[in-house]
Amino acid sequence: MTTTAARVMSGRPTATASVAAAAEFASAVDRDARFPIEAVTAMKDEGLLSCALPVELGGRGTSITDLAGIARALGKSCSSAAMVFAMHHTQSLTLAMHGTSGATAELTRTIAESESLLASATTEITTGGDVRSSTCSVIADGDHIVLDKNAPVISYGEYADYIFTTARRGPDSPPSDQVLVACPKSDTTLQKVGTWDVLGFRGTCSPGFLLSARTAATNVLPVDYATISAHTMLPGSHTLWASVWLGIADAAIAKAKSQVRAAARKSPTGVTPQAQKFADLLVVHQRFESSVAEEIRRYENFLASGEAEPTVGFAIAMNNLKLNASHAVVDVVTGALQLCGISGYREDHAASMGRLLRDSYGPQLMVSNDRIRANNAQLVLAYRG
Repeated sequence: MTTTAARVMSGRPTATASVAAAAEFASAVDRDARFPIEAVTAMKDEGLLSCALPVELGGRGTSITDLAGIARALGKSCSSAAMVFAMHHTQSLTLAMHGTSGATAELTRTIAESESLLASATTEITTGGDVRSSTCSVIADGDHIVLDKNAPVISYGEYADYIFTTARRGPDSPPSDQVLVACPKSDTTLQKVGTWDVLGFRGTCSPGFLLSARTAATNVLPVDYATISAHTMLPGSHTLWASVWLGIADAAIAKAKSQVRAAARKSPTGVTPQAQKFADLLVVHQRFESSVAEEIRRYENFLASGEAEPTVGFAIAMNNLKLNASHAVVDVVTGALQLCGISGYREDHAASMGRLLRDSYGPQLMVSNDRIRANNAQLVLAYRG
């Protein structure tokens, strides 16, 4: 299917080919710590990279709920491919909600038409991972801007068509007065300053880079990054990430179910101790599933309200989704490993939990849970609801 055909189809986007490609190459992507090019190519062919953008600008206006469903399905197949999808759409949603007028609308239209892959550079080596603070700044250069940033992590930066980069509004601006710049690949140079040899999410290819860009001034989004972060990036990333992690849990449950059923077939009664433990594990999984669904609904309701700024309670709830989901995925995967026993411990068995187990520990570290707890500690002081 061509990308043009995928964009004009009615109804929900189809992810069948993308999920299949993700599953087929998941082991190779993990083993070689390589970019999941097959899955991302399939996403482009199915129109999944542009699907969240407005219909009038070439997208399909796909809802958060449907994006989360795709992220979950991909997460069950290959968590690296799924995280690329989720991180891409954190930026795509920014355009969908803040890039629909003026010159930014043309940027959005171009990105939709080309099925461009979007990455982000929101951290800086000098700010300790604080995405709401920048040292680097935008410098005006006629009708262009110049930007240099030392980013400790840019996931799949070498493969992205645009890198959405935070910076201070100008050289004299305070660290928290930030803008977001869409840096096209053609206007950007990346100098790799690190490697990416990690336990999990190996295919996200997230080393550090020195980023230098000279691009059109119209590529600076006309909305303060503080608004973009609170309204879109934080809730968008946490709902989509949690959906990916739920997909990892789905994969672990499927492997455990297969092992439990195999053991039951050998039992005279058909009921085994493993089956009883599996029933308990399903409770943990269903609780995880329900909590993700509840927070997706919360975000959908916020968007439907038309409110420009979320409440403190909403921000706390989104942070708690990330915190809870990052622990729940470990609980499900480790529980499934115990049910699979030595088969799940073996890397050469169909029930192997190796990749799922390693991936499941990443969520607590990517955007550190300690940083999110510290943010919540500040928020609760202002919470009145």
